[in-house]
Amino acid sequence: MRNKLASIAMTDTGRVREHNEDAIAHDEDIGLFVLADGMGGYNAGEVASGIAVKTIANLVREAYAVQDLAAVDRETGLLRPSIILRDAILRANKIIYQTSKSQPQCAGMGTTVVAALFYDNRACVAHVGDSRLYRLRDDRYEQLTLDHSLLQELVERGFYSHEEAARSTNKNYVTRALGVEPGVEVEIAEYPVERGDFYVLCSDGLSDMVEDEDIHLTISTFHDNLDTIGKQLIQLANEHGGRDNISVMVANVVDSFPARQRILDRILGWFG
Repeated sequence: MRNKLASIAMTDTGRVREHNEDAIAHDEDIGLFVLADGMGGYNAGEVASGIAVKTIANLVREAYAVQDLAAVDRETGLLRPSIILRDAILRANKIIYQTSKSQPQCAGMGTTVVAALFYDNRACVAHVGDSRLYRLRDDRYEQLTLDHSLLQELVERGFYSHEEAARSTNKNYVTRALGVEPGVEVEIAEYPVERGDFYVLCSDGLSDMVEDEDIHLTISTFHDNLDTIGKQLIQLANEHGGRDNISVMVANVVDSFPARQRILDRILGWFG
């Protein structure tokens, strides 16, 4: 995946919180991006998010060393990388839950998570909670993940419009998080990627503070410099109050990346 994606990953404490409970990890070699926003008692959210990103990153790396990644899971129809990503998140949930039960100082901790794994000209996207993934393609900026939150449920039931939800002050009541229960349902999807796409993973410290239109404008303006995009987005969130920790990861697809097996099949087809 190296040289197929250009990326940045940044996190900031913000202007109100005393410490940063967000955690991020990315590995351009395998096209993995993970972002977690922790919650809980003193420093416990930091523990939960740290366990999440470390566990997910390590398990995905280990799986890549031994798995047939071109295979499709018969039960779900998903590519094997999506299954690897889902299973890594489920394992992280179990570890966080067990830690919260065995360590009194970590009681009640949890974390949201959003992750993307790029493979075979696709983005395998998984999330739990209200950390988000957006895509900018052909000047259209759209949210691909759907928040697991009380507010989103009210929108779906018709109690709020999307515009009213954007102005609501009750955005942060999540209905799903890692570490809260022994098991958790992971939302997972696959999206075809195109050269030139931008994928943005962020915690609510960015999405609550900066309008989608301003994020879109920032990416469009500084599209040739991802580092500037990240710094500018964090600056905007802080200028608008910085009430939470701010984390942002941006991946720009600079070249196609078909799976090796598909390339081999195509070559063999020339001689068939």
